[in-house]
Amino acid sequence: MAGNALVDIFRVKELRQRIIYTLMWLAVFRIGCILPIPGINASALQSHFAQQAGSGSGITDYLDFFAGGAFKNFSLMMLTVMPYISTQIIMQLVLVISPKMKKISEEEGGKKKIARWTRIGTVLIAIVESFTVSVWADRIPEAIILPRVPFTLIAILTVTTGSMFLIWIGDQITKKGIGNGVSLLIFAGIVARLPNGLYALGVKIANDELNMVYAIVVLIMFILVVVLVVYEQQGQRKIPVNYAKRVVGRKMYGSQNTYIPFKINPSGVIPVIFASSILIFPLQISETLGVNAKWLRDLSYVLSPRGFWYNFIYVALIIFFAYFYTQVTLNPQQISKNIRENGGSIPGIRSEKMEEYLTKILNRIILPGSLYLGLIALIPSLVQAFFGFPSELAYLLGGTSLLILVGVDLDTMSQINALLKMHHHEGLTKKGHIRSRNL
Repeated sequence: MAGNALVDIFRVKELRQRIIYTLMWLAVFRIGCILPIPGINASALQSHFAQQAGSGSGITDYLDFFAGGAFKNFSLMMLTVMPYISTQIIMQLVLVISPKMKKISEEEGGKKKIARWTRIGTVLIAIVESFTVSVWADRIPEAIILPRVPFTLIAILTVTTGSMFLIWIGDQITKKGIGNGVSLLIFAGIVARLPNGLYALGVKIANDELNMVYAIVVLIMFILVVVLVVYEQQGQRKIPVNYAKRVVGRKMYGSQNTYIPFKINPSGVIPVIFASSILIFPLQISETLGVNAKWLRDLSYVLSPRGFWYNFIYVALIIFFAYFYTQVTLNPQQISKNIRENGGSIPGIRSEKMEEYLTKILNRIILPGSLYLGLIALIPSLVQAFFGFPSELAYLLGGTSLLILVGVDLDTMSQINALLKMHHHEGLTKKGHIRSRNL
């Protein structure tokens, strides 16, 4: 008789080993987020950020949120895996735009070549970003205890190495641990900021800077949004497909009725992550190098996370990447071709009209799904503007973080569920099922 599912997780040896292995690497990641790069005065950093608390534009808090607290510490892993994600976005765009690159990716060993070029591009982007943060550190009084040139070289070397090491950790977790490695690293960084966010909320309430009723209303709203996100992530439109009888060798296979599951949000949280990564890069450069150029200072002001233009561009990018990524992963032309080659048909749709029909269905699904993602992404800015919520908690309980937390949690639970059932144990859910969603 099956016991409690949570107890069964640790009874299954393979699953137990995978979870321990994953937790070990996540602990290494969090330790790396605390260790400052050589040549940095940690106490001077803490004093600087303590003086600026609540008075800045929110850019530093925004960058630190994605780094899980590592950015303000100027730690070895302050860039986390964001350079890698940015490079992946560029490579996806190149594969769509360039027929030559697409042909290379489809050749034997082509995926390995693309992966190698992605890592090379990651190193280049990490070098640029680490240089900008070294310039930014020079603006903090007494933050640097080494001569300028040696500090810049050490910062570039250590921060770039830290990002590449994190990417390697992510690969190891994916292969030998549980869940998607890179996604879990982002997940761990977000969760690590939760205690600080709750503490900041408590301080605001204690100082009468925030009404308790507002705080309760907003927290209830976040819970409802989480429930809606879970339903939205799992919702799907089923397209029926009928397959005729066919003969393969000496065997005859009967007719089969099945369906194509088009998710309500086919691209998942990918558009939000891509849009955030695209905006973080110019935001970081404009914030760090803005002292030396007026146009960069103006760009930094325009791209303020609480500003209108930032949020407008953010939502526009989310909608764009929702359409773009769905076309890459769910190509109606390729789906139609596969159905025809296997003797299938969609009831009521002519064979030559199948691609047009699937494209129309996808477009009808993507638009409301992308607008829904955009609305959730705006929650942190709206909560800060209307309720005065602290940014530390607003970024955690809404927008990108909320979608990432739900998406990674569903993906990890689905893998645990599959391993439990493979070893003849009850899954984590007694009815329904959890669909995997990689970030």
